[in-house]
Parts: sequence; structure tokens; C-alpha cells
Amino acid sequence: MMELTIGGQVYQFNFGMGFLREANKTVTEKIGDSGAKKNSGAAYMIAGIMDGDAEDLVNALDLANKGESPRVTKALLDSYIDNPDTDIDQLFEDTLDFLEKANATRKIVERLKKRIEEAKAQQNQS
Repeated sequence: MMELTIGGQVYQFNFGMGFLREANKTVTEKIGDSGAKKNSGAAYMIAGIMDGDAEDLVNALDLANKGESPRVTKALLDSYIDNPDTDIDQLFEDTLDFLEKANATRKIVERLKKRIEEAKAQQNQS
């Protein structure tokens, strides 16, 4: 469980199955020609965090805090991100670290890191 202190209040963030289900609902992809669909938003959200997208970071933290008490708001997270005293690079790093360690998201992070390494290797060959 990840914790952040925002405005003197400690908030907890859980990147478990509840987070995964909610994050996946944010993007639906069509699978092949069968018309079947799959929720896959977590991979896009995590990729955005890996790429330094602050909006994806806020969305992930909001979903990871869902069901926790106290409940953080997106407005409070936005203010925390906008605060010049917040070490945004460390926040991205800490969040990715928790995503990489959580059972529900570990394989997604591993797969994304592998794709990034493969893309870099192909780029270096060009």
C-alpha cells in the first residue's frame, strides 16, 4: 500500500484488483474481427505514467484511493501535483514502483518495459 501525505492528511493507495478493474474500464479495445471487446485501460494508464503523463498519474492515484478512507479528490491531487514543493519525479517513480510490485499490475508493467526495450533495440539498429 502506498501512502501520500497531502495537506497534513495521510492518504492510502492500493494498486490491487479493484484498481485494475476500474483502470481497465477507461479503455475498451476491439479484439480481431469477431466483434469481441476487452477492457484494457490499465495498460494505457501505466504506459502514460511511464511516459510522464501527469493526468494519467492523477487518474491512477484517484482510482487507487477508491474505497479507502480518507478519500482524496482529484482537485486535491491536482493541487498536490501543481505544488512547486512536490517532487513530481519522485512521485512518478514511487507510483511506478508500487505498480511494479503489486500482484494485479506487475505483469502489465513487465510487458510494457519489455516492449520499450524492444523498441529501443530496434531504434538502435536503424
